[in-house]
Amino acid sequence: MDLDTCGIIGKSQVLGGVFAMLAKVAPTDSTVLVTGESGTGKELLVRALHANSRRTGKPFVPVNCGAIPKELLESELFGHEKGAFTHAIRNRAGRFELADGGTIFLDEIGEMDLSLQVKILRVLQEKEFERVGATKTMKVDVRIVAATNRDLEAEVAAGRFREDLFYRLNVIPMHLPPLRERGDDILLLAEAFLKRFCEHKGRKTLGIPSETKDMFLRYPWPGNVRELENFMERLSILCEHDQILPEDLPRKIWDAVGKAVPAKEAVPAPGPQGFVWPVLKDLADKNLGLKEFLDEIEDRLLAEALAQAGNVKNQAAEILGIKRTTLIEKLKKKNMLN
Repeated sequence: MDLDTCGIIGKSQVLGGVFAMLAKVAPTDSTVLVTGESGTGKELLVRALHANSRRTGKPFVPVNCGAIPKELLESELFGHEKGAFTHAIRNRAGRFELADGGTIFLDEIGEMDLSLQVKILRVLQEKEFERVGATKTMKVDVRIVAATNRDLEAEVAAGRFREDLFYRLNVIPMHLPPLRERGDDILLLAEAFLKRFCEHKGRKTLGIPSETKDMFLRYPWPGNVRELENFMERLSILCEHDQILPEDLPRKIWDAVGKAVPAKEAVPAPGPQGFVWPVLKDLADKNLGLKEFLDEIEDRLLAEALAQAGNVKNQAAEILGIKRTTLIEKLKKKNMLN
């Protein structure tokens, strides 16, 4: 059958091994533990496991165990009864109930508190649980897939993760390689992301000349696919040329590949005394109306602030001198939120 890779792009040998494992594992109901560095695309792989399984028409329910406060995670997973705790004003189904018949994805399971791990182990073994504040046992038919960027064996040795749960989750281990080990997949992804962002912004797709490609291949991409995607979006907005030239790349890439930054990149940006106000000729040269011209300026400033803040919204808002809520609304309106 044709394999649904759920948007995972790549032709490298290491990724081919992942796809081969996916084809074998997806049709089963075996528990899978997906490992890999942050930003490698673990959720996409888990979605592909579900899409190619017999449960594909049933719910796929993701839960980020690291993003939910530990005191709320049990209720989020198993639901609660009215009056079980303060603000529990009605009965509420948890993620396991919502996933019945389908797949539940426990992302960043290494962040889960030990006291809750034993309850996950029970669901794995017995397919049953109780809502918070309830005495009635509920049965559920779900496939559990977990993911982590931690070394769970080291966590077990340190006493931070239950050994029995680790072995119960690790029935079939799948590892997503970091982007730096995927060779020319870097260029395939860069071009795909760039095409998408340029089309979205209504501009001609930027080219990537060979010298720039070489720097892309030599840079280690510590943030993996997520870093590359965000970087391509930034370039689709800020790049002044019809190609991404080496001088368009930030200092950290030049430093990482062992090249000297061009002189014009090394000179500090002009201060306020060097600022030049736009004039009507700038609108005419770009063939833009006032609104489109101001929108382009705002897009560039938003993208630059996000890049400078490492995509941390609070810091980007502070750089821009606006409230975080205002920044979020602007990003939503421009489809720049990620």
